[in-house]
Amino acid sequence: MHSSSNRRSSIPFSALAPFLLIAFGLAWGLFVLFALFPERIVAIFGELSGNHPLFILAIYAPAIAAFFVVLRHAGPGGFRRYLGRLLLVRCPAWGWLFLLFGIPLAYFAASALRGELSMWSFPFDSLGSLLPALLLTLIKGPVEEFGWRGLALPLLQRKFSPLWAGLILGVIWGVWHLPAFLLSGLPQSAWSFAPFFIGSVAVSVILTSIFNASGGSILLAALFHFQLNNPIWPDAQPHDMYLFALCALAVVWLDRKAMLSREGCVSEVVPGEGGE
Repeated sequence: MHSSSNRRSSIPFSALAPFLLIAFGLAWGLFVLFALFPERIVAIFGELSGNHPLFILAIYAPAIAAFFVVLRHAGPGGFRRYLGRLLLVRCPAWGWLFLLFGIPLAYFAASALRGELSMWSFPFDSLGSLLPALLLTLIKGPVEEFGWRGLALPLLQRKFSPLWAGLILGVIWGVWHLPAFLLSGLPQSAWSFAPFFIGSVAVSVILTSIFNASGGSILLAALFHFQLNNPIWPDAQPHDMYLFALCALAVVWLDRKAMLSREGCVSEVVPGEGGE
């Protein structure tokens, strides 16, 4: 029997709508603002770049949306339990191996396919330049995972199998990045959107398998995101995205029993909510 506190803290599937409205509205709204008033924005905040304050605010939009939804439905206590998913570190060995070695291997293999691996060199000449770059990478893209895997994926897995939930979230995730490809000055403006979109869907599927195997770890999702953006790896667009697509196919095949069934998948945002 569920306690009244559990019933009050349960986050309904319908909460996915306001989450997406805030995540898209804030991020896309900032890009529209820059497109309409570029000179004024530059005068106040500086030239647009990957470290521009408004760009970072846009990156934080999914986390801001998730925090709002969790606090709205679960309150401070539920929010603390939600953040407790940062402490989940247990995962099958293959998940950690892919995270630590599979991702960089994909980038270096893709660079080799482009014929550029022989030209790669370590991009930092000192520890003093490396550490700030790694820290900045850690506090940017990985923060998105409070929203995408922290909230959206569990809600989607209430209605869909992990495979379909991962595919749907990958489409949403890829489309959410679209404005970054339309504004010059951002790293994505030099990339082709189609391969990136394919890669987003593929990575979402891979992450779904790791996410469920870890019991819903936000930490592993954030570290995975960090590895995807790690400034040490060579820029291997678009071949890296195609290799991630092949990896996604392999993960779905090898983990097909779990990926095609909702049994055992993580479907709660706040641990302990709904009596689960």
